[in-house]
Amino acid sequence: MMVIVSGVFELEPSERDAFLAGRTDAMRRSRAEAGCLEYVFSADPLEPGRVVLFEKWESSDALAAHMAGMREWPRPEGQQVRPKSSSLVRYEVSGEQKLG
Repeated sequence: MMVIVSGVFELEPSERDAFLAGRTDAMRRSRAEAGCLEYVFSADPLEPGRVVLFEKWESSDALAAHMAGMREWPRPEGQQVRPKSSSLVRYEVSGEQKLG
């Protein structure tokens, strides 16, 4: 069953670009993993202190492998921007249909 992870991160608007820059390597690594169909952090074009995460995985097993593997990733050097708040939700998708 396909899995979608959706997230929202609230930050100081002045820190959003640094937050996104700090996630570039994670996006590259994740997209290269088996079972990753989509993985992106993106700036909300209407709210300057908001970043949206969208992930799509072929299966729960692929997401579980990703989560386990993240523990092995090297920590980025330098100051890391920490969000004021975050919310992540996992959806299990039983099917999909193209629109339009």
